[in-house]
Amino acid sequence: MPNTPQRGYLVLADISGFTSYLAGTELDHAHEILSDLLETIINRFKPMLTFSKLEGDAVFAYAPAASVPRGETLLELLESTYVAFRERQTGMHRQTTCTCNACRHIETLDLKFMAHYGEYIQQSVAGQTEIVGSDVNLAHRLMKNHVSEATGWHAYALITERALSQLGLTLENAHPQVETYEHLGEVPTRSLNLHDHYRSVVEGRKVVVTPEEAQMIFERTFSLPPHVLWDWLNDPLKRAQYTFQPNLRFETVLRPKGRMGVGGQTHCVHGKDVAMVETLLDWKPFDYYTTEQAFMGMKMLWHSALTPTPEGGTHLAVRLKGKLPYVPDFLQNTLFPLLLNAMFPMSKMIEKLGKVSEQTEPTPPTA
Repeated sequence: MPNTPQRGYLVLADISGFTSYLAGTELDHAHEILSDLLETIINRFKPMLTFSKLEGDAVFAYAPAASVPRGETLLELLESTYVAFRERQTGMHRQTTCTCNACRHIETLDLKFMAHYGEYIQQSVAGQTEIVGSDVNLAHRLMKNHVSEATGWHAYALITERALSQLGLTLENAHPQVETYEHLGEVPTRSLNLHDHYRSVVEGRKVVVTPEEAQMIFERTFSLPPHVLWDWLNDPLKRAQYTFQPNLRFETVLRPKGRMGVGGQTHCVHGKDVAMVETLLDWKPFDYYTTEQAFMGMKMLWHSALTPTPEGGTHLAVRLKGKLPYVPDFLQNTLFPLLLNAMFPMSKMIEKLGKVSEQTEPTPPTA
């Protein structure tokens, strides 16, 4: 019986500059470096995408539409994968004592992504399973595009308009371009400059609450991978499912450049009144985020750190630091936890988050 066609996201990560890099370097060291960088990409992809195969210096992966419920998650995955790639690349370059050309020129390599949404079917031949279809072909044809010629970029995320429509995103700061392929016609796309993103991560203001600074700390290990738990912590509709206050809802009212990020703002609404204003101060998808929450004259820093576990789950550490109005400094560390526990039963809320999310989410994809 033939497999049923499915619809989902088709993603390629292509290490650029490798052909010219390989031509002037030592083969054994060059392939060790390539293997290391490809493994970095695959490990970052795996919790969310199903790894399909290696194609020379490129990684091909895919995900059914249902496994990407929040559109921004896919873009956050691509951006965080690029950051991981650059950090691994820089680390190898700094740590090596080898003077061969391959080791000295690691930093000439870069990374670009192509993402498309469409139909595919699984095909098994000689014991090997792969996905095939016209949209799979298109995703691969996108590797030959004209983004670098038009923009001068060497690291970018190219997403087709069809994929963006499915994700529910417009990408206000993206470069629009139409690619044309024989037998496939015109393909509208938008691209993001990943050098700019990496620069913003490196130069960005880091706002965290350390264990030593925190007035309250709550921890729990979830069976969910980081990107899924990240959605439960940030999706307004999901957040409302594990609060202990009836008729409470969350509304995102400010999204810089059309996406959630630093400066974004969410209102916690109870009835007709805004009960709390939450502003994003630091945003490192799947790793951590920090918000400032203001309500009833009180301001609080809320820092959530996500750490992958060896079993494929996530350890969550929530660290809180606040200041009550009209209260002397020497009483803050005593009264702040008392008031917050009275208003928000944090331990119970995190336990409820675990129950609701782990009962709702499907089994994550495996390689």
